[in-house]
Amino acid sequence: MLKLDILVLSVHPDDAELGCSGTILKHIALGKKVGIVDLTRGELGTRGSAEIREQEAAASAKILGLTVRENLGLPDAFFENTKEYQLKVIAAIRKYQPAIVITNAYHDRHPDHGRANELVDASAFLSGLRKIETWGDDGALQDAWRPDHVFHFIQDNYIRPDILIDVTDYWDKKVESIHAFGSQFYNPDWEGEPQTYISSPEFINIIAARASEFGKSIQVKYAEGFTSRKILGVDNLFNLK
Repeated sequence: MLKLDILVLSVHPDDAELGCSGTILKHIALGKKVGIVDLTRGELGTRGSAEIREQEAAASAKILGLTVRENLGLPDAFFENTKEYQLKVIAAIRKYQPAIVITNAYHDRHPDHGRANELVDASAFLSGLRKIETWGDDGALQDAWRPDHVFHFIQDNYIRPDILIDVTDYWDKKVESIHAFGSQFYNPDWEGEPQTYISSPEFINIIAARASEFGKSIQVKYAEGFTSRKILGVDNLFNLK
């Protein structure tokens, strides 16, 4: 069994890069095992194709140094928080037994993001119920597993974070991982494709501006923000930044 410290369950290939790749890079540098399971192939995206995005996701995985990256193949735009899809997410959580799960924002301009948040949150809890049966890739019955924490990165809509992570030292590599998705973000080679909100050259500046704003709150250059439905605690006030 391949056990991860952090499992990112995000709905579209590139969501993890935009929302939490600095945090991914930082924890890998700390010796943690981190993986991404994309829920969908992003097949309904305006630009590119599912096959191209699969290649881009693999390229980004190498940049980030992930232990594993896979895709559940849920239907882009049409998945729901139902038993059918919960069981698929539960099986992924039990497969890797992460201490921490990270997923999409509570709500966002893209309706997939909020629905993914609800699906992953519910599945993370249900994954700890031993009477729910799921089977691994080898056909063996999986053990129940509930992560210690589920965190949600912040996307387009302004959401006040519960946690801020200093990612200043990893910002350039984060941007590199985003640009691995050349079909989705600004790329002169794709000028013949329809232009979208995220394909404009200004979009990466929006990502940087938000990280800079979060960073200002903890006196660093760049930070990534996360929310938690669970109340968080520390055992020592001096561990707070």
